[in-house]
Order: sequence, then structure tokens, then C-alpha cells
Amino acid sequence: MKYLKSLVLGALFLVVGATVLGLYYVLPQHEVVLITGVEVKRIDDDGVINAENPADGPTRDVYFINTEDPDTKKVVVYRNEDTGWSFPWYLKFDSADEQAKAQGYSRDAQQLALIRYYGWRIQILSVFPNITHIEATTSREQPFPWFNTIFFAVTTVLVLIVAIIVRRSLKQRGNVVVS
Repeated sequence: MKYLKSLVLGALFLVVGATVLGLYYVLPQHEVVLITGVEVKRIDDDGVINAENPADGPTRDVYFINTEDPDTKKVVVYRNEDTGWSFPWYLKFDSADEQAKAQGYSRDAQQLALIRYYGWRIQILSVFPNITHIEATTSREQPFPWFNTIFFAVTTVLVLIVAIIVRRSLKQRGNVVVS
């Protein structure tokens, strides 16, 4: 019985951990950056199309935005691609407009931009976070993540309510007298 309890707790820990990582990936994040350049690459399912990797399927244009942290000078490249109707449901259909804004901001070396994005930058796998919105800003301070805070608070309350209901039902089941 002790091993079964450990196994269930371990599985629960893995499910909760995977859920938290998944939410961290898809929930919006903000960053204040300097935009240093923009580019467009033609890609297919294999990656960027070039001499070593010719197009062997449907292709699409993907916008990239090169940025730099104004304080640390750390460089980060972001993808700027429409999410359309697919998951995560940001319903983003204006990547060309966002790219035009980014290109305008890149012309002024002192213009700070506030970007909203989701995803991670994993260099070894060539994975880039996707920008969902760009706007000019004068402040270097990051905005408070209201959406994420409210989302996690509501989710926590719902999980606690479900846990209390399950616990009470299990307790009542244990108190039933069999005659």
C-alpha cells in the first residue's frame, strides 16, 4: 500500500509539473527591449530553406525580430508568426503589421519597445518565442502580469474546491455503515 501511495503521488507530481510547464509556455509574458533589426525567412517543415535544405513541401514566410535588453545588452531573437485559429488561441492574424511596427522601432536606436510574447528560446533546437504584440514605450519597467496572476488565482481556487469536494465525498463514503 505504501508503494501504491508513492506511485500515485509521483504520478500526480509529474502531471502537475507538466501542466505548470505547459502553462508557462503558453501564457503571455512581457519584455522591454530595443529592437535592433528584422528579417523574413522562407521555411518549410524541415526548417529554413537554403542550398543545403531545399523546399520539399509547403512553405511559408516567418518574420523574425532581433532585440537587445537595454540594461544587460543580452540579445534575443523572437519569431513573429500568425497563430491563426490554432493552439495557443491568441487569434493573431497581424504579423505583417507587427513586423512593420518593429521595423519602424528599429530605425531609432533609443526607442524602447514593450513586447508581449509566449514560448521559450531554446538555441540548440532553434526554437524562438512568438511575439503577439509590440508597442512603443518610454519606461524600462516591466508591466505587472495581471492576466497571469488572475488566471493562476482562479485556477488555484478551482483546484482547492475540487479537492475539498473529493475529500468530503471520500470521507462520507468511509462513514457509510453497511448493515
